[in-house]
Amino acid sequence: MSDAKTPFELMMAQAQEMAKAFNPALTSFDPKGFEKMWPTMGKDAMEMWFGKGISKDGLDAKTRLLLTLAGLTMQGAQADTQVRMTVRHALAAGATKDEIAETIAQMSMFAGIPAMTRAMELAREVMEDDKKDDET
Repeated sequence: MSDAKTPFELMMAQAQEMAKAFNPALTSFDPKGFEKMWPTMGKDAMEMWFGKGISKDGLDAKTRLLLTLAGLTMQGAQADTQVRMTVRHALAAGATKDEIAETIAQMSMFAGIPAMTRAMELAREVMEDDKKDDET
């Protein structure tokens, strides 16, 4: 194992060693690569699953996804994949980058600055990836 200095670093090193023992292929596992295998749902599918599915006059998919993003931020933005996927789906559902940033920023009053900062970093990654995809 490595020369971990904090209990968290030690725990992560132990988890990596255990993953190697179970499956050597997991040593190079990258959650972002896994996320790219899951394409963003089409707007119609998102509307069916996330918007107006319970009530015709209910929230649309964009609003539901922004609320989901707010909830994930409130939890400390610890679920990286879920935050990135929600941002990706919100963009596809018509949310603007400003609306996403404002949703996350609003949560700073309730979840704290560290949670907001982490969620903003994850959202920025997705938006920058989107920009790169648009340029190619």
